Amino acid sequence: MTEPVEARCDHCKQNRTLFLFEPDHGHLGAGQFTCRWCTRETQELLCPRCWSAEKEREENDPGIQQDTETMRQICETNARNVARQEAAAARDRAECDGIAEVTRNATA
Repeated sequence: MTEPVEARCDHCKQNRTLFLFEPDHGHLGAGQFTCRWCTRETQELLCPRCWSAEKEREENDPGIQQDTETMRQICETNARNVARQEAAAARDRAECDGIAEVTRNATA
């Protein structure tokens, strides 16, 4: 069994078991250039307490929350557009099938 790695936490500077903090978010537009997590050259190695604090800051970041809401709206709009396109294609297929049926009946 592998023992956890203990080293100096980049945040509190205490020797503890460490985790790499990797932000769990994406961005729309220019937000990625000002995000406090994404502008770091390397992500920090943090102890559990500091990792939890960073995760809470990320979850409460208004910019990330706005990006999430905007992405939700885009996905909902895209889903409605796809549904409309599929319905139009189904109508077109039914219309073509109807024309083909009438044509077959007329020539029979």
